[in-house]
Amino acid sequence: MIEASGAKALVETLRKIKVEVIFGIPGGAIMPVYDELRDSGIRHILTRHEQHAAHMADGYARAIKKPGVCMATSGPGSTNLVTGIANAYMDSSPIVVFTGQVATTMMGKGAFQETDIIGLTTPITKWSYQVRSVREIPNAVMTAFKLAITGRPGPVVIDLPRDIQVGTGLVDFEKNSMLVKIVSPPPPDPLIVKKIVQELLQSERPVILAGGGVKWARAEKLLIRLAETLLIPVATTFMGKGVIPETHPLSLRCVGMHGNPVAHEAIMNSDLILIIGARLSDRTTCKIDEFGQQAKIIHIDVDPSEIGKNKEVYLGLIASADEAIKAILEALPKILAKDGKNTWIDKINEIKGKWEEVIGEDGVIGRSEVALLFKALRRAAPPNTIVTTEVGQNQMWSSLFWTILEPGTFITSGGLGTMGFGFPAAIGAKVARPECPVMDIAGDGSFLMNESNLAVVATENIPVIVVILDNRMLGMVAQWQRIFYNRRYMAVQFAESPDFVKLAEAYGVEGVRAETPEEVEKAVSNAIRNNTPLVVDVIIDPEADVLPFVPPGRSYKDIIIPGGYPKK
Repeated sequence: MIEASGAKALVETLRKIKVEVIFGIPGGAIMPVYDELRDSGIRHILTRHEQHAAHMADGYARAIKKPGVCMATSGPGSTNLVTGIANAYMDSSPIVVFTGQVATTMMGKGAFQETDIIGLTTPITKWSYQVRSVREIPNAVMTAFKLAITGRPGPVVIDLPRDIQVGTGLVDFEKNSMLVKIVSPPPPDPLIVKKIVQELLQSERPVILAGGGVKWARAEKLLIRLAETLLIPVATTFMGKGVIPETHPLSLRCVGMHGNPVAHEAIMNSDLILIIGARLSDRTTCKIDEFGQQAKIIHIDVDPSEIGKNKEVYLGLIASADEAIKAILEALPKILAKDGKNTWIDKINEIKGKWEEVIGEDGVIGRSEVALLFKALRRAAPPNTIVTTEVGQNQMWSSLFWTILEPGTFITSGGLGTMGFGFPAAIGAKVARPECPVMDIAGDGSFLMNESNLAVVATENIPVIVVILDNRMLGMVAQWQRIFYNRRYMAVQFAESPDFVKLAEAYGVEGVRAETPEEVEKAVSNAIRNNTPLVVDVIIDPEADVLPFVPPGRSYKDIIIPGGYPKK
């Protein structure tokens, strides 16, 4: 044991567990920690808003599959983090958040910048904890990092009163004592696994629906092996997008409100849906009562609370996606009888053929200006390019039009739908994986919520590309006002300000205005080749809709597509 201040104990523990980067903004109640950070060797990235620090930590975590770290002072510093924490919680992303706090002697007295961050974040974290002694800091930190990534990942908050930061005490850096019980996922129940295998082998029209849990378990290769072994087509939730290459013959792409009609029809015709690592949100299933009506539902999830929560299941298995799929593969008969034909795959190909006029041979729906733009971006970007998105039409167009070739290359805000997420998440992803090109697909509305991060990419030399789909609208709200409110636009139309090219240049970042897909492709290709930051402003039609679209409260069969419904 050694004598150390609370701030020293914190920073030394972070060094011990090999934290490489922290995103944050200093302030009075966290300054002792920042003083220790100065000589720690840990990289600190100064953000321009605390919410973005949380999003950067989130993007970092999703790109590298280990906890991202962010830090802020008390009061408005900590409250600005809350949206980012909630976003990570909804999407099961492991971030560890450190907040400064007023001294314990001042708590409850309305001190300057005093906020009960523990009370605020308890509903949106796996654990929120306020340290009350120097001695417990190492164990609190190690507990936070272990808890954030164990089982279903999620955010953790550690609140640090200022007197604990400056106070001293005896600290044991070697004793790893968890402050809360951490329960690892159980091994897959062999009896349930056996039943799942029996159902899969007996099923005539099975579909796998894979979610974000497959990503966190790094189970993409296992998933593909299972699908190929049994010739089962794979649809994904929006958070699961990319767990199978979307050029794979068994890929059905995404389901949901703006999902692929081939995936929807496959699920509607299925007699068994194997759900792996997905929580079956309303945006995934649409009208839940009509989701999988003809099918047996088998749900695998690391979080037992998700199984049967939104949809009654035939079988449920509590396990991580990787362990569950391994167990299923091991339980399959060594030799599977194959008669050389598969009527279900023939049916899937028939469904694809029926929709080909709408979707196209490459699986990308439509031939609109936006679809052509995404095809140009795909030509410009290597397979390992990480794409993040903002929220709104840009996000749903990315779901429909961006074709993922490698796993782990798509990051978006799903459950909370946080405008302003994509650009800071892209910065975090680029810091985590500097060898990969990183591109944020943005809308003008979302980008205006995070454009100050251009200062971060310029000063910290983080070459991220931003492609703005610029319709001078809050596009998704405007689309709903067109469809459901008789085109009565209200509070959605932007003026011509700002000029995004000049804005980028003001921050020291190259800005380009592109009018054709070819111009976009050239600009993005150059930025990737030179590894430089770039903002591309692409003017698009403010009347353009994201289609297909399942209206809220409706089912997959009610999908609205470009040009109307195909012949049945």
